[in-house]
Amino acid sequence: MTEREWLSTEDWYASLPSVYVAAGGLITDAAGRVLLVKPNYRPYWLFPGGIVEDGEAPHLGCEREVLEEVGLNLAAGRLLVADWVPADGTRPRPSLYFLFDCGTYDEDTPIRLQEEELDDHAFVTVEEGAGMLAATAAIRLRAALDARRTGETRYLPATRSADAEITG
Repeated sequence: MTEREWLSTEDWYASLPSVYVAAGGLITDAAGRVLLVKPNYRPYWLFPGGIVEDGEAPHLGCEREVLEEVGLNLAAGRLLVADWVPADGTRPRPSLYFLFDCGTYDEDTPIRLQEEELDDHAFVTVEEGAGMLAATAAIRLRAALDARRTGETRYLPATRSADAEITG
């Protein structure tokens, strides 16, 4: 019987696939309109949120990014959407996007934009938002509102085109 060679733990982990992880918050006003932000580095609008830092849990990344981008200290509530997007020509790895329910905006709290990254914010209807967001994020918007209504998280397994973005 020959002795089998095993990979070291470090080599085994290094051989596994990896993904980019981003998280955002669904924030609505009392009228049910959705908060979107306009970054200065993309042609379309996004949910408040962004890339999750190394070692950071997605819900904590959502909370940090919402605070950084719009100045709102909100808890990331229930997970509404988990969205897996395959790698494409510009992004060498797949991405996993989490959209959390960050509740209803208190109109007495001012929104303070992160001016280094954002040019504007708006509360918009679903129809308006679908036209302002990238196609992937528009799908997330409708799925998130449905998840909030039904209480069931939505999983979006890359059912759209390869031009998907991970930060929307």
